Order: sequence, then C-alpha cells, then structure tokens
Amino acid sequence: MSYVCQQCKEPLQLDASLVDLAPSAYDMIVASLPSVPASRARYVTESEAEKLAQLPSPSASKAAWQQTMPSENSRASPPLSTRAQGKQPQRNFPAPNESFVLLQESMIRSIPSPTPGATMPKKAALGNQKNFSTKNTSPLPAHQQPEPDQSNPTPISHHLRSTMRLFNVLSTRSDIDHPLCAECTQILLLSLQRQLDETKKERDGYIAFEKEVRKERERESLDLSRQDAEKKIERLKYDERAAVEQLRLADREREQLDEELKLLEAEEKALEEEEAEFWRSHNEHLLVLAEQASRLASLRAAYAADYATLEKLERTNVYNDAFCIGHDGVFGTINGLRLGRVPGVPVEWPEINAAWGQTLLLLYTIARKLDYTFENYRLIPMGSFSRIERTVGDKATYELYGSGDLHLGRLLHNRRFDFAMVAFLECLKQLIDSVKSQDPTVEFPHQIVKDKIGEASVKLQFSQEEAWTRALRHVLLALKIVLKWTTNGGNS
Repeated sequence: MSYVCQQCKEPLQLDASLVDLAPSAYDMIVASLPSVPASRARYVTESEAEKLAQLPSPSASKAAWQQTMPSENSRASPPLSTRAQGKQPQRNFPAPNESFVLLQESMIRSIPSPTPGATMPKKAALGNQKNFSTKNTSPLPAHQQPEPDQSNPTPISHHLRSTMRLFNVLSTRSDIDHPLCAECTQILLLSLQRQLDETKKERDGYIAFEKEVRKERERESLDLSRQDAEKKIERLKYDERAAVEQLRLADREREQLDEELKLLEAEEKALEEEEAEFWRSHNEHLLVLAEQASRLASLRAAYAADYATLEKLERTNVYNDAFCIGHDGVFGTINGLRLGRVPGVPVEWPEINAAWGQTLLLLYTIARKLDYTFENYRLIPMGSFSRIERTVGDKATYELYGSGDLHLGRLLHNRRFDFAMVAFLECLKQLIDSVKSQDPTVEFPHQIVKDKIGEASVKLQFSQEEAWTRALRHVLLALKIVLKWTTNGGNS
C-alpha cells in the first residue's frame, strides 16, 4: 500500500518507527492529541442515513457506504490500554477508526496513481501552503481497499491498518490532513509559527485592553456623593470657562503674532533688497580695490626697479670714467693723454695741450660739484685751448697751452703759459685748503708753495723738463685725491 502527501500529492515513504509502532506508543500519541475541533463538520453524526440520502451521489457509492457502516453499538472507541483509557478525554464524537469521510466520485477519480511519472509538481502544491483544507483527499475509503482477513490478520496488514488509523486520528483531531511530506510539513510549521506570532500580539492587545477596562471599572466603582458630583461639575465648568478664555486670549495673541509676522516679513524683504544692494556695492568696491591693488603692485614694482637703478647709479662713479688719472712711466696721464716731456721721449704739444684741457676741466667740475668759487681767478675750460682769467687787477687772460714753434713770439707765449700753470696751481691750492677745512683727515703727499708742488716747479721756462714733468705728475695726484673725496660723499 502506497501513501501520498495530502498536500502536494507526492508519494511518501513511511519511517520505520511508524511501521513498527507499538500499541502503547499508539495509545500515548492518541492520548496527547487535542479534542476534535468544531470545524470538522464533515464527520457523520446520528442522522447520517438521512444526510446520505440527500447527497447527489451515485447509488453505487451510497450502497457501499451502507454496507461498510457499523452498527450503533460498534461506535465505541477503539480498544486502548488501561493507562491510555484513563487519559482519554470525554467526547461524544465517533472514534477515529469508526469515522468515515464521504468522497465524491470525481474526488475518487482524481486520486493520482502511486507511479512516479504521475506525481504532481511540487511548485503547484506549494502555492496552497496557507490553505490547508480539510477537504483534501484522504486515504482510500474502506470499500475500495482490499479487506484483509479479520480473523487472522498478517503482521504487515496489521501495521498498515494501525498506521492508517493513526493518520485518521491525526486528521480528525486537527485541521490538516495527514500524512504530509517533509517539505509540506516545514511550510506548515512556518505558517503555524506566523499564526502563533500574530495570536501572541493579539493576546497582548486584549490583555492591555482588559487592564484598561478594569481600571475604568475601578474608577467608576468609586461612590461619589451628589454634592461631590455637583462640585466636580462646577469645577469642570470653571475649568471650561478658563480654558475658553485662555483660548480666546491665545486667538488674539495669534492674530497679533500674525500681524507682527507680516510686518517682519515686509521688513525682511526690505532687508533682503538692502542686502542685495549692499553686496552689489561691495562687489563693485572689491573690483575697484583689486584694480587699485594691481596698480599699486605695478607702481611698487616700478619703484623697486627704479630704486635699484638709482642705487646702481649712485654707486657708479662717473667721474672716474670721465677723468681716468693714471701714469705711463714717468708721465702722469689723464684719459690716456701724457702730461709733460722728458729727453728721449718726445711728446707732441697737441697731446700735452689736450691733457691740460682735461686737467682744467676736472678742476672746474670738482669746484662746481663742491659749489666752490675760486678767488681772483676764473677757469675757462676749452679743450686743448683752455684759459685762466684773472678777476681782479688787470683781468689778464693766460693760455693754458704751449707751442713748439721756433720764433720770437714763442718766448712770450711760454711766459704766459707759465703764468697760466702757476694760476692753475694757485686754484688747486685753494680747493685743497677748502677740503682740509671740511675734513682734516684728508692728507695730500705734496704741499703747494707758490709755483712749486713737492719741491718741483710747474714753470717750464728756465727749468728742466724732468722737474716740470714730475710737478705735473704731482698735480694729477692731488686732483685724484680731491676727486675721490668728492665722489665718496665727503662734501655732504
């Protein structure tokens, strides 16, 4: 005999513990089951014959039912052990082994064969996991099963009949038809767990409601006298009037707040416009400030460049470049021009005259830089034809240049040339005295006394050329010292 799952119709293989179920174990299982629920209305009662006659079933099914229906006296509960019978609850419904389910012919035909190819897919059966109906097909009715030999049943048929009876008892004591496969049982357990959780929540709600009702009843059970009730009513009316008055005050206050809110909104709008105007003005000022900052940075950069150029120019001594004083052997030179003559080294007079012109121009430049005016003389720098003019007396003019022509007038010219060189030496002495008066630390290696400087006369007539050349070299050295003191800021 094969079993199928009453939910998904899949073939089942019973556990060995159900096959070898002992009578005591069977009685213990039956005793632990709950009573038959009221929803099991499909079991036949005392008027089974009348209900059977009213059913639209074939006559063959009704005849089979009447043949297998036991007598009234045989509807007692199955023989149980003394211990199980003591635990059996009092009930008025038929015993599981004496209860029958009336199956329609269409339901009988729809029972699948136990062959594996005819089994229903599990996915179609799992869709009914929340609707375990009690009208599903149960094991085959008694008229379709082969009746065993009741007088001498075999052990296998006895176990099968016990197993069948156990499934019938389980089906009648619950809302689920048995047997079930493992997967359907798992689904059923999940569904029952959800129902249990919902029932617990509903129970908690009922408990809370019951507590509230009890508290309300306790409050209502308090006996209040009429006077207390009237006082309470008066107090409640007073509280009501106070609440109404407070509500009116709140309404007036709300209206005032609405007016203030409107004023504040208008003020906020004006402030927003003012803020927008302020930010526009602020942005314009920022742009102007950025432009001015850029111009200031440019001016500062230009100022820094100009200041650096100025410092460079201030450190530059143009007088040293314009008047380069040096020596070439025994000759003193200015800008490369030799000043003087010695035997064996012929120096042309144009070179000597040009050197005197540069020397007179240097003295004139130093005096102008020091803002010094010579006494009795005025310098007239004119290159190779420079002159010195007396400003007192006969106001004579002396030429500071010589000539190598051999004629009578040369003697007179050399005499005026000597007067010019003596006048130059006198002007140089005045300038040296002025410098010493301002800075006594300045020292000159050669003193000037009348026409001599360092024991050498500047006159060319009646003197040797070597002495004259040495005197001119001393003149250039004195001018170089004065020029250095002047360019180093000694006159500031």
